[in-house]
Amino acid sequence: MVQPLKIGLLGLGTVGTSTAGILRSPQGRHPSLTDIEIAKVGVKTLDKRRAIEFPTGVLTTDLEGIVSDPNIDVIVELIGGLEPARSLILKAIANQKHVVTANKAVISRYGEEIYRAAEQANVYVLMEAAVGGGIPIIRPLQQTLSVNRIQTVLGIINGTTNYILTKMAAEGSDFSDVLTEAQELGYAEADPSADVDGYDAADKIAILATLAFGQQVNLEDVSCEGIRQVSAVDIQYAEQLGFEIKLLAIAQQDETGLQARVHPTLVPKDHPLASIDGVNNAILVEGDPIGQVMFYGPGAGGGATASAVVSDLMNLATMVHTSNLVNPLFKIPQHPSSRLVPTQELVTRFYARLICVDRPGVIGNLGTCFGKHDVSLESIVQIDFKNGLAEIVVVTHNVKEQKFREALAEIPQLEAIEQIEIPSVLRVLREK
Repeated sequence: MVQPLKIGLLGLGTVGTSTAGILRSPQGRHPSLTDIEIAKVGVKTLDKRRAIEFPTGVLTTDLEGIVSDPNIDVIVELIGGLEPARSLILKAIANQKHVVTANKAVISRYGEEIYRAAEQANVYVLMEAAVGGGIPIIRPLQQTLSVNRIQTVLGIINGTTNYILTKMAAEGSDFSDVLTEAQELGYAEADPSADVDGYDAADKIAILATLAFGQQVNLEDVSCEGIRQVSAVDIQYAEQLGFEIKLLAIAQQDETGLQARVHPTLVPKDHPLASIDGVNNAILVEGDPIGQVMFYGPGAGGGATASAVVSDLMNLATMVHTSNLVNPLFKIPQHPSSRLVPTQELVTRFYARLICVDRPGVIGNLGTCFGKHDVSLESIVQIDFKNGLAEIVVVTHNVKEQKFREALAEIPQLEAIEQIEIPSVLRVLREK
C-alpha cells in the first residue's frame, strides 16, 4: 500500500488556498493527486474566516514546528518575501524534507545557497511556480530544451505592467491614471514598485537566465528599468511607427557575452510578443536546433500559480513512490558565477523623443551629430509642432549603448539646436 506524501503548507493566501482546493478535490484530475495529503497548514492567525475548512489540528501558527515535523515529507512555501521564507526553506532541507516554492525573490537571491543545501541533503527543491505562474517554463529549460544551445530568453513576465501598458495603449490614458485603476481592480499592489519599477521581472529573468545558460546570474547585476517614464505620447508615437511598448525581460548570449536586463521596449507589431495583452505573460526561447518557441498564458493568480505548485507536488509524489534515488533530471546543478556584459557595452536599438525650437536645419544637425558617434538612424521624423517647438522622434539601428548616450549628451551643446529637451529615451527590440 502506497503511503501518501504528507505536505506542510506554509501560507494560506490566494495561492495557498487554491493549492489546497486542488488537493482537496482530486476528482477528474491526475490520479497521482490522491497520493498527496495535507498534514499541516501554517497561517498567521487561527481565528480568520477561511474559504476551506480543515480538520481540527491541521491549521497552526507554528511554522517552525511544521518544517521540523518528522511526519511531513514536503514543505510547500507560499508565504512569499525573503524572511522567514529563506530560513524556513533551509531548515526544511536540513530536516531532510523536499521543498516546493513559488518564491521568485528567494530563489533569485539565495538559489545557489538553497540548492547547495538540497544537494547535500539529497532532496529536491522544485520551483515551477516561481516564474510565469501557470506557464510551464522552468521544467522545459531544465529538461526538454536542455539539448539546445540557447541564444535568447525573452519575455513579458509581469502581468501588472502588461495590463497597465495595454490599457494606456487602448485608451490613450496616462500611467498614473491606469495605475490607480489597476490598484482598485487588485492587479497592482498598494505599493506597486516591485512591478512597475521592474524588480519582479528582474527576479524572474535572473532565474531563467541561470537555467538557460548554465551560469549563475546575480540579481544585482541585472540592469533594471520600469515603466513609470513611459507616457501616453510615446505609446501613440510608437503605434504610428509600427510598434507596441512592452516591459521586456531579456537574457541573451551573443558575441559580446551574457546579458540580462529588464526595460520598456518598442516591439515591432509583427513580433509574437507584440500581441500579448492584459495580465497575460509570454516567454519566447530561441535556440539551436529548435529555433523559436513561445510559452503563453496566465502569469499570475491563485489558480494559475497553484496549478504549477501542484504539478511539482505530483512529480515529487511519483518520484518518491517509485525510487529512493534522487532523479538527476530534477536536480539543478551548481552554476559558476557569471559576469554580465556592462550596460554601456550592450548593443540594441533606441527610440528618442526630442523637443526643440523649430528652425531650418534642425533635423540635419541632429543627423550629423548621431553620425559623428557612429549611430546609424533608421528614421528621424518631425511628429508634431506646437508653440514654435518641433517634436522629433528618432529610431536607430543596432548601436552600442555608450555611443548612443554620447550622442545624446552632445546634442544640447549644438549651436543650431535651441531649447532642447529629451523627455523620452526607450529601447527598441534589437535587429537580428
